[in-house]
Amino acid sequence: MRTGVRLGGGPGFTVDAVTCVDDHRGWSPAEVGSAYLLVLVRRGRFRRMADGRGALVDPTMAYLALPGEEERFAHPAGGDVCTSLRLSPRLWRVLTGERGRPARPTVYVDTRLDLAHRRLLAATRSGDPAYELTEALLPLVATAVARTAPPPPAPRGAGSRPGPPAGAVVEAAREAIASGHEAAAGLLSLAEFLAVSPYRLSRAFTRELGVSLTCYRNRVRVGRALDRLEAGEESLARLAADLGFADQAHLTRTVRHHAGHTPAALRRLLTPPRAGDPWRA
Repeated sequence: MRTGVRLGGGPGFTVDAVTCVDDHRGWSPAEVGSAYLLVLVRRGRFRRMADGRGALVDPTMAYLALPGEEERFAHPAGGDVCTSLRLSPRLWRVLTGERGRPARPTVYVDTRLDLAHRRLLAATRSGDPAYELTEALLPLVATAVARTAPPPPAPRGAGSRPGPPAGAVVEAAREAIASGHEAAAGLLSLAEFLAVSPYRLSRAFTRELGVSLTCYRNRVRVGRALDRLEAGEESLARLAADLGFADQAHLTRTVRHHAGHTPAALRRLLTPPRAGDPWRA
């Protein structure tokens, strides 16, 4: 079951928080999309099938939905909370530069795009949809659309290698990292768990997402740090220990590298949501 709460809107767009409490591994009945949407996950993960192409969607992977697409969803990990940005056809054309359908529907959400998402949510409470909210929306959507280019071609001869394709390897690794599987504690143990070579696992991330496996794992940890800072976490030492960083300095360096700000600055920047906001439920 899905429920939505309107957070805000402006000329040609709306912003909704969508909560799904489904808990099933099988695919939902098909539904045909009727709008241009950018959907970013705030909490949880699920699978989406669009026109026959499947994808694991979580806080590190958003998706674009277009009118006429046939969608199905599966929720093997339980419920989730997403931000759904609905764009008018005219605004879509303005932001995409008339490029039409994206080459692929998924968008890698690095920490800076995650931060732009969080700042958009803060802007929904500004009371200024014509300027402040719109200004927060535009770079978020433009950056997301720009990242839908197809991955570079695999190296010559790579298709003949045994084992699952790179995309499947990356999805399985992302699932293990997101679920906190003990094998995800290191690259070697993760590769052994996935029954692929460490080299192939590392190369798969670079090819599919454009970032290294180390960078991706740190992006997940920094996202969890942002959640805690947004919720009012006061002890950076405790935060570093809980997220597996060597110490507070290591946490600070990593967060600054990914988000462009120190944890203390981000704590001031991210206005805590009001009590009862759906993404903090």
